[in-house]
Amino acid sequence: MEMIARALVAIVVMALAAATVFPSVSAASADSFAPAPSPSSDGTSIDQGIAYVLMFLALALTYIIH
Repeated sequence: MEMIARALVAIVVMALAAATVFPSVSAASADSFAPAPSPSSDGTSIDQGIAYVLMFLALALTYIIH
């Protein structure tokens, strides 16, 4: 019975040691990677381009109709 208790204590100690070491290892390796590049277009420039085209079409139709 005493051998089982010692084995259980050893397992608990190893689990706690692994729990304290492995998160710091993964955090250190995650910081070594460069951040993702920022997007070249966030969508607002595309929306603005579509708005300019539609306004130009509306202006052209207005001149054609009148």
